[in-house]
Amino acid sequence: MEIDVVQLAREIIAINSVSRWSNAEVSDLLEQKLRISGFEVERLSYTDENGEQKISLVGKKGEGEDGLGFFSHSDTVPGDEWAWDPFSPKVENGRLIGRGSCDMKGPLAATLTAGASIDTRQLKKPLFIVITADEEISGRGAKQVVAESVLFQTRGPKHGIIAEPTEMQPVYAHKGGARVVVTAYGRSAHTSTDQGISANFLIAPFLAEMAKLVDLFKTDSSFMNQDFDPPTNGFNMVLDDGGCRPNVTAGKTVCTISFRPMPNDRSHDIIAMITKKAEKYDFEVQSHKGDPFYISPQAEIVQASLTATCTSKPQTVPFGTDAHSIKDHLDLVILGPGNIAQAHTIGEWIDIAQLQASVEAYQQIALSLCT
Repeated sequence: MEIDVVQLAREIIAINSVSRWSNAEVSDLLEQKLRISGFEVERLSYTDENGEQKISLVGKKGEGEDGLGFFSHSDTVPGDEWAWDPFSPKVENGRLIGRGSCDMKGPLAATLTAGASIDTRQLKKPLFIVITADEEISGRGAKQVVAESVLFQTRGPKHGIIAEPTEMQPVYAHKGGARVVVTAYGRSAHTSTDQGISANFLIAPFLAEMAKLVDLFKTDSSFMNQDFDPPTNGFNMVLDDGGCRPNVTAGKTVCTISFRPMPNDRSHDIIAMITKKAEKYDFEVQSHKGDPFYISPQAEIVQASLTATCTSKPQTVPFGTDAHSIKDHLDLVILGPGNIAQAHTIGEWIDIAQLQASVEAYQQIALSLCT
């Protein structure tokens, strides 16, 4: 079956599937496209904290074991409608413009177009297309696929491609995500009484120590990984005192510290250092670490991607993907059209020539691993 990748991408972009809202409408369209392209489709759903229905799809074509999976997500970041018309896709000067054109409805359309073009009778191993919900905010869709999908768990793919935008450069490693949440408790009171205890003042000395850590993490090479650009961990800090008014002492202040773990860095030391300093002030501390993604550059899926893209060497990227949820179940590479610098922007776009070329590369990889 032949599908026009640009037309399909336009259809998908035209449906608002910002993560805050349900992605049911776009999932209905994608399920229909998968079915008419010869895929058996499994539909997984949950209701998020806002009461919105979220849907992930697992499509399978062909029988046997191992095989290849294409992974993408159907949600997007907010559209910023105040600045442009994000859900009315248009083509200008060789670019497809619209929210999600780059991240990642354009790449999603390319995987589906490639999958649709392959005759089931050619397949000796199965071909999967997995489209998840809420990648942009929680990764919950990918986690549900891994935990609940019958198609994925029963003779699931041995190899996988996550089609995030890499300008069609195969990527063998990316950074993870870690957070340390430090909470200081004071006592709220009207400032005229002078009876309050400001949590903001209580946490201030700790914040000063965090400012010193920024310099350490940006200058000490033991906290870095030179395989990445930038090689640093993106140490960041945000504060929340609940919007406390100037005439009230803050009863609670939450400091959220985030950074991006890399393979073979000192992420555990970073969490331990922050925790120790917070506990010195008797603050409440919680931490979470999402591991980075890494696969050997010599892995079969990486080598197949290099061949299909006529690329000599795989790369690393500083952003994260759904790989952290699925990397323990199959061998992965990150490979997709578009540049991450174009994603999440007003006027988001993808180069049409590269989008079309990605279809051919995906076809070649699928044929090499599944036929």
